[in-house]
Amino acid sequence: MTPQRRQRRGRAGTAVLVFGFVGGVCAGAKAAALRRARKLHRVARELEGRRIVHSASDAIISLDKHAVILFANPAAAHMFATSVSAMQGGALARFIQAPGRDARSPLDYFTAGAGRAGRRATDYAVTGIRATGQLFPIEGSISVIEHDGEPICTVILRDVSERHLVQQKLSRSHDQLRQLSSALQTIREEERTHIARELHDDLGQLLASLRMDLTLLQGSATLQEPARRLTEGMEANLLTAIASLRRIATNLRPRALDEGGLYFALQGLRNEFVERHGIACELIADEAELRLDDSASTAIFRIVQEALTNIARHAGATGVLLELARLDGRLLLTIRDDGRGIRAEDMEKAASLGLVGMRERVWAMHGEITIHADQPCGTRIAIILPLADRAM
Repeated sequence: MTPQRRQRRGRAGTAVLVFGFVGGVCAGAKAAALRRARKLHRVARELEGRRIVHSASDAIISLDKHAVILFANPAAAHMFATSVSAMQGGALARFIQAPGRDARSPLDYFTAGAGRAGRRATDYAVTGIRATGQLFPIEGSISVIEHDGEPICTVILRDVSERHLVQQKLSRSHDQLRQLSSALQTIREEERTHIARELHDDLGQLLASLRMDLTLLQGSATLQEPARRLTEGMEANLLTAIASLRRIATNLRPRALDEGGLYFALQGLRNEFVERHGIACELIADEAELRLDDSASTAIFRIVQEALTNIARHAGATGVLLELARLDGRLLLTIRDDGRGIRAEDMEKAASLGLVGMRERVWAMHGEITIHADQPCGTRIAIILPLADRAM
């Protein structure tokens, strides 16, 4: 190899070393810059997360596995009427009522037994404790993540005191409406009973007296033929008036309820239903099991009466079954028909006052009622009524 070629090869090797060194320096600088960028991004993300958590309107706290508060945002401190510094490092039991003495971890405070709050499947209802000692309802959700091999629990809490107050007001209003409905039902039944007795005792006796006088007049030997025909027409009209009076009085208040009891009143109602609408109706009941006090007998009679009225108007049925039986201090009432069947939207109509009245009567007796389409056709009404202290 000539000296010139050796000199050129030496220069090339030197160039390769120089470029390799420079490339290595550039690659290291690039990796360091990438690490710095990632760190800055992570720091920025953490700062942004902290800013969001601090400005959140919901109370947020982080807990270790021993239920010690690691972090609390200002909303949490405001909820518990204290400061962030006073919360951090404190036990969760100072701010949320423990479900039992064996509560150790944060998950012990938010268990399925604590009660779902209802808005989401992950929400639980717990009781908060303010720094003043005041207890208040909280809706909370909890999530768990791993950090450096240790579980960290994040809890989001919402004060639902206002919602509970609204629910209590609605509940009280609902109870008052129920009481008012029950009182109106009672007043209406008392008025019906009074009017029915007035019609039967006063107007009924007056019509009966007129018929007796008319019968005596018809028996007179001096009565002329035109007058006799007139009295016969008067007697027919009088009989019609008496029948109408009895029907009206019975609709207002069946005398069988007062004279024979619920069993005979239901028999009369069944017979009238069959005669008037031509729909077969079977009554399965034991007279001895239907000896109840007046209010219970009246309520059950009205329920059956309203159900039969609805069947005649809307069901298009050809047969009805009424079944009443006592079991374990309760009365089981079942009304079934083979008509077209009730639809879900029919039960929610504002004009379905008959169904509303039936429900109100059942609920006034602290009973249960279900109404649904039967199989393969028709409608079934199932009612359970407690009969404690209802027997005569």
